Amino acid sequence: MMETERLVLPPPDPLDLPLRAVELGCTGHWELLNLPGAPESSLPHGLPPCAPDLQQEAEQLFLSSPAWLPLHGVEHSARKWQRKTDPWSLLAVLGAPVPSDLQAQRHPTTGQILGYKEVLLENTNLSATTSLSLRRPPGPASQSLWGNPTQYPFWPGGMDEPTITDLNTREEAEEEIDFEKDLLTIPPGFKKGMDFAPKDRPTPAPGLLSLSCLLEPLDLGGGDEDENEAVGQPGGPRGDAVSASPCSAPLARASSLEDLVLKEASTVVSTPEAPEPPSQEQWAIPVDATSPVGDFYRLIPQPAFQWAFEPDVFQKQAILHLERHDSVFVAAHTSAGKTVVAEYAIALAQKHMTRTIYTSPIKALSNQKFRDFRNTFGDVGLLTGDVQLHPEASCLIMTTEILRSMLYSGSDVIRDLEWVIFDEVHYINDAERGVVWEEVLIMLPDHVSIILLSATVPNALEFADWIGRLKRRQIYVISTVTRPVPLEHYLFTGNSSKTQGELFLLLDSRGAFHTKGYYAAVEAKKERMSKHAQTFGAKQPTHQGGPAQDRGVYLSLLASLRTRAQLPVVVFTFSRGRCDEQASGLTSLDLTTSSEKSEIHLFLQRCLARLRGSDRQLPQVLHMSELLNRGLGVHHSGILPILKEIVEMLFSRGLVKVLFATETFAMGVNMPARTVVFDSMRKHDGSTFRDLLPGEYVQMAGRAGRRGLDPTGTVILLCKGRVPEMADLHRMMMGKPSQLQSQFRLTYTMILNLLRVDALRVEDMMKRSFSEFPSRKDSKAHEQALAELTKRLGALEEPDMTGQLVDLPEYYGWGEELTETQHMIQRRIMESVNGLKSLSAGRVVVVKNQEHHNALGVILQVSSNSTSRVFTTLVLCDKPLSQDPQDRGPATSEVPYPDDLVGFKLFLPEGPCDHTVVKLQPGDMAAITTKVLRVNGEKILEDFSKRQQPKFKKDPPLAAVTTAVQELLRLAQAHPAGPPTLDPVNDLQLKDMSVVEGGLRARKLEELIQGAQCVHSPRFPAQYLKLRERMQIQKEMERLRFLLSDQSLLLLPEYHQRVEVLRTLGYVDEAGTVKLAGRVACAMSSHELLLTELMFDNALSTLRPEEIAALLSGLVCQSPGDTGDQLPNTLKQGIERVRAVARRIGEVQVACGLNQTVEEFVGELNFGLVEVVYEWARGMPFSELAGLSGTPEGLVVRCIQRLAEMCRSLRGAARLVGEPVLGAKMETAATLLRRDIVFAASLYTQ
Repeated sequence: MMETERLVLPPPDPLDLPLRAVELGCTGHWELLNLPGAPESSLPHGLPPCAPDLQQEAEQLFLSSPAWLPLHGVEHSARKWQRKTDPWSLLAVLGAPVPSDLQAQRHPTTGQILGYKEVLLENTNLSATTSLSLRRPPGPASQSLWGNPTQYPFWPGGMDEPTITDLNTREEAEEEIDFEKDLLTIPPGFKKGMDFAPKDRPTPAPGLLSLSCLLEPLDLGGGDEDENEAVGQPGGPRGDAVSASPCSAPLARASSLEDLVLKEASTVVSTPEAPEPPSQEQWAIPVDATSPVGDFYRLIPQPAFQWAFEPDVFQKQAILHLERHDSVFVAAHTSAGKTVVAEYAIALAQKHMTRTIYTSPIKALSNQKFRDFRNTFGDVGLLTGDVQLHPEASCLIMTTEILRSMLYSGSDVIRDLEWVIFDEVHYINDAERGVVWEEVLIMLPDHVSIILLSATVPNALEFADWIGRLKRRQIYVISTVTRPVPLEHYLFTGNSSKTQGELFLLLDSRGAFHTKGYYAAVEAKKERMSKHAQTFGAKQPTHQGGPAQDRGVYLSLLASLRTRAQLPVVVFTFSRGRCDEQASGLTSLDLTTSSEKSEIHLFLQRCLARLRGSDRQLPQVLHMSELLNRGLGVHHSGILPILKEIVEMLFSRGLVKVLFATETFAMGVNMPARTVVFDSMRKHDGSTFRDLLPGEYVQMAGRAGRRGLDPTGTVILLCKGRVPEMADLHRMMMGKPSQLQSQFRLTYTMILNLLRVDALRVEDMMKRSFSEFPSRKDSKAHEQALAELTKRLGALEEPDMTGQLVDLPEYYGWGEELTETQHMIQRRIMESVNGLKSLSAGRVVVVKNQEHHNALGVILQVSSNSTSRVFTTLVLCDKPLSQDPQDRGPATSEVPYPDDLVGFKLFLPEGPCDHTVVKLQPGDMAAITTKVLRVNGEKILEDFSKRQQPKFKKDPPLAAVTTAVQELLRLAQAHPAGPPTLDPVNDLQLKDMSVVEGGLRARKLEELIQGAQCVHSPRFPAQYLKLRERMQIQKEMERLRFLLSDQSLLLLPEYHQRVEVLRTLGYVDEAGTVKLAGRVACAMSSHELLLTELMFDNALSTLRPEEIAALLSGLVCQSPGDTGDQLPNTLKQGIERVRAVARRIGEVQVACGLNQTVEEFVGELNFGLVEVVYEWARGMPFSELAGLSGTPEGLVVRCIQRLAEMCRSLRGAARLVGEPVLGAKMETAATLLRRDIVFAASLYTQ
């Protein structure tokens, strides 16, 4: 049936003729009747429309639109209908949190309920925008996964936080407020305020009022009537308390009203108290990986996961600790089976119905792990920058950057989290992204256990100790001793079929270095070079050779490996271009059978079918297909992602026999080969060419040897030119891997994310970083020492400083300052070129160290060690020095008089003069004299060494020794107050301002010391010793307080500089509160300041989506290139505007003291792919983009993918500030970018 629509008619005029329209049946005819009412229809047309509510219609006509009513009689137009009582509407009121609960009071013996008591509940009125507690209510379902930039993170584990219990146990002292001085007239964050005091009224005298005096008479309506009446009666229960009110007594002024407000506000904080540290203070527990676990199945009768093989000992030990919910650090060799530990943690979380997060350093590894874990467990999700699969799964795989974002945004996924698995932890050494690991480890809540998987590192215990102290939980360190498949390392010197057998063993499977093999390789090279010289002359072959020589080397090597059944092989080449050249040069090599070719062809067709037709005809796709059909493959960042995945899958199946790859392939899933070949042992690290580090070599060489298939793995180093030095090979192959080092640095995103949370401080983040660990690990010992020194200081007797001793404190201070100034000047001298030149053999110096005090010496020999220069010096002494330091006596006078402080009161022997020879550091010389002696240093040293032997101990010294000693003694007697010394400014030409000012200050201090009166008092020595003991204790206390304070943080000056940048740009106010621009910057994944400034400058809103995408490519492009001359004027102007904004930010940074120059900051922008991105966003096929730029296809894809992520960040930021136009454009830009081969789904997710 069809329902007739209601006709919407304007309000009728009272003088109009009322009519009613009636539709007659189904004929479609209408009839007008002179009757008021709504339009109707007669049956059998259908049901009439529902009549409107009379009350609503009357209100609309008479009350809301009374304009049509007559001018007279409007008294009826202002009435309202009587409200209907609806008690059921009360049930729709949102429930408020219950602030209290009834607690039963029971008999301590019988347990009988005696009554009930109302107690206040903790954690009420909490929300994701006000609290860091896990007890806060969950956020909206739409934000449960990623969180929200406006939400607080959860409280980091191991960090102290005041709780309700702690606050309640404090002494309840009455806070008193000075209402004349403590009240503010300017609100925090405002520049101006308001003073309500009348100007003509005289200012009352300052007075103090007690807060209780003001609140006492008030009836807040919370008590019983009887109690209120009793309070008002003089004889009531509280009458005495009222009469004894503190209002009548003198009141102490409160320190600050703000302090009271902060203390009041802090009572709402409530999180579980951090666990107490263990008594032994041992956080990193090493586990013996060689100790068998015989009772493994008795301890775990029903394991959460079982494998088809028997786990190794180190795997069983790790599983035992996982069952106890311990955190573990597994440092094992490559291909040793670290993934087994991760698999058991995932299975354990599924058993406990909790969640696990597996983090990896790169997105490609995340995709691979998703495929493997999904095949094993099923319930696995993937979160990357552009893919979100099964986010509700119990195991989520993501990059570390995504986990950091979830932690800062307060994602509710963290609530259910039991394990976080960090794979490839040694990637923390990465200078650019290593800080992300530290941030995540610091921000993880206390209930989350940590699993760290890494290659073998020498400082695993130190790193685990840092995490243990950070989280206040023990970390069990499990390291493997040997590889499951031992390696053999060879040198290959062949270059043709005749020399393909020149393979020389250098390091065997037991770790023994074979020098015989090394020299055999050297001889083989020499023989070939001599033959080359006889044939082509004396010109030697180049070190690396050209393409023809490389082709000969690889053809001979691969023929040898194929004969010995040592394929597949991975060839590590440290250049994308050389990878392509070497693979393309082997056109005559075919390593696959017909059946393998068929399998490869079908696999390629199935994988490439998801691409559009033109993308399947890309030159790189066709070239890679041809290589794969012959068993060759190439793997580096310039290859398209889908092609890299095809190569990886075919290699894992054994269909790729030879793979040319860069070192990024070593950071993948377990894809071992039979053999690993190094094209060279040198690489370019971005700044210079250098040899491979031991850790890099071990990581790549570890891909050799397939467990269960090969008895040993083979590692071959190609010697295309000369054989490398033996020492370099030994250091690379047998040296210790690189230690885990902190790459912690401050970023604007980190600072803003922490500043927006009042309870967290950036200083705390810096304190807990791995870079501060060496100086912070002894903080507990420093606190104990500080407490002990405080007790000692309180027990000391105050020195008497009356009478002549009134200037004793100043005298002590002058002496200390003079000593420090002299040390500073001497240090500058020793660091200068002229100063070191003056310290040659024969120079007379003043020696001042623990054994000698202002003794003259003559330099005999100058040498250098690994850290500084060493000066072998002949020094005067009183008698032969005792071997026992306790028998030497004090080197200096305990109480220094002016003669001891001013100048150099030289040492003079009391008896027969003697001498000794000592090795001095630059800091052991108090002064450099102008005197130079002619000495024979070698003879003196030889004679002195001879006389140290018992057989020649009584022999007289040589004449050269006696002459030098007599010259020194005569010089000391002639200048008892110190010989003439070299002036640092006039003689050594030191123009450093600190040296000049230090010299002037030293002379002024000498005058003050010589004029002191305290030294004339007979009580001076005793009182000086008392004062010195007190001052030394206070100095040590200041040092300990400094070490425990924020001022000792290495990055604190940079933090203040960056905060000043944010304040200057308007991201935070003077009080440190994050403003709107700062909250927008928190939503950015990178280049937060530049993107925010572009948004607030309205530099993007006027552009089209494709133009915005093209301009933003300059922020994510990594390959250098020219912007081109074919760009539209709009893009050229946009590039200049972006650079101008970047230049303005750089100038602010320089003005605030940061080291990065404006040119360096602007130079981070790279607009080489602007035209490529612009045409891609306009719909150009990918096959046509190759002609626009020489950038490899893989780098272009990576740039566009990162650009799409940036567009999504800007879309969210635009919505945050209420810019719907810009948000819509960013959404359109992201849609234009996400198409075809650039965003083809990963093969691992299909």
